[in-house]
Amino acid sequence: MPVVVGYVDSPEGRAALEAAAHEARVRGSRVVVVIAVPRGGPDAQTDAAAEVVRRRLDEAGVPHEVRVRTRSGDVAEEIVQVAQEVEASLVVIGLRRRSAVGRLLLGSKAQRIVLESPCPVLAVKAPAGTATG
Repeated sequence: MPVVVGYVDSPEGRAALEAAAHEARVRGSRVVVVIAVPRGGPDAQTDAAAEVVRRRLDEAGVPHEVRVRTRSGDVAEEIVQVAQEVEASLVVIGLRRRSAVGRLLLGSKAQRIVLESPCPVLAVKAPAGTATG
């Protein structure tokens, strides 16, 4: 059963990808990377991000599949849908550090993934000093 990871080109996205690769190695499975793009479709930046992901996972020796999905609704919906399709054992997402008020609530996309995912969800933060937001 694969590990699904939602990826964006950010410190949080890279932390999620690293955690997903680790979990896949431990579980002896593959990683399915979801890169959700706006309805206009993939562009050069999306293609570059997908290539970086493939290279990192190749270097780590982790079997993988990269799915670039045009958003039908939102990122959370796309990640949950892929997790259901591949019967994932785990979903990995990156979280931004939040303000004092923001800490009271999980981000709405992350909350939807946690609540709607068909399997456990691992939420990771970027290393200190690298997070955006």
